[in-house]
Amino acid sequence: MLHRVVCLILGVAVIIAAAVFDPKSTSDPVASPQDRAREDLSRYEYPSMAGIKWKAHFVRPQDSMERLFRDDWIYVARFNRIDRRHTYPGMTIKVPENMDDIQNYAPLPVTYEKARTHAKYILLSVTEQWLGAYEYGRLVFSMPAATGIEGHLAPTGIFRAEAYHRRHTSSLYRTQKGDAQYPMDYAIRFHIDEERVSYWIHARDLPGRPASHGCVGVFDEAMQHRVYGVPDKPVLDDAKKLYAWTIGEAAYREDNGTQQLLSDGPPIEIAGDLPKYLPRPPK
Repeated sequence: MLHRVVCLILGVAVIIAAAVFDPKSTSDPVASPQDRAREDLSRYEYPSMAGIKWKAHFVRPQDSMERLFRDDWIYVARFNRIDRRHTYPGMTIKVPENMDDIQNYAPLPVTYEKARTHAKYILLSVTEQWLGAYEYGRLVFSMPAATGIEGHLAPTGIFRAEAYHRRHTSSLYRTQKGDAQYPMDYAIRFHIDEERVSYWIHARDLPGRPASHGCVGVFDEAMQHRVYGVPDKPVLDDAKKLYAWTIGEAAYREDNGTQQLLSDGPPIEIAGDLPKYLPRPPK
């Protein structure tokens, strides 16, 4: 009996010590900037969100985009610049207090003067991690994008869509499983640098933050389903939409899947700096 009492006292003492000296070990779960499996998307600051009220939501094992938000999950995914495969337990996402505030969320100007004289014009804001397609200066559609990380930034300036390849693959990087070269479906080349490195806009995973080695990635759940088996029912297909619009109906209809040059492709403007990452979650 005495032995049990001593063990109980020691156990309580250990718990109290942990709470005092290491509160995180006993507190509610929170995201960690050091752990990619527990990262905090609420720390990425986008100027366009200044007028939108939102709260941080810690994703738990029972959570999924569909279960949390039903038919509104697409809006929340776009708001967070994230796909369903990367929305997993342990991370923190932004959830608007009013869903109506994000149903038409597009953090780019509705009209853009530089694009006014062009039948097609692509504007990418690195700061917003967002891409817009313009026709004669009018925004016709837009989408989240993942640009290069620090040390591997996407080049900034004005370029031109110069080649396209529906089933392009990376020559440098492999899939997470390591069994194939990383797929870059619906790829649009816009630049080749002095070291002969090619830069593309293409389908890729969107983890809710800058993530690439210089290219620009946009949603394509069909590619992820093909490679990783998730999601079960692909919905987000921004890469395909942008690709078809960029190369035009005739080229898209005749596309045989090989890499081809694009004559007189639309200008592609890339501007801004990486979004600010706050040292601590906003209050």
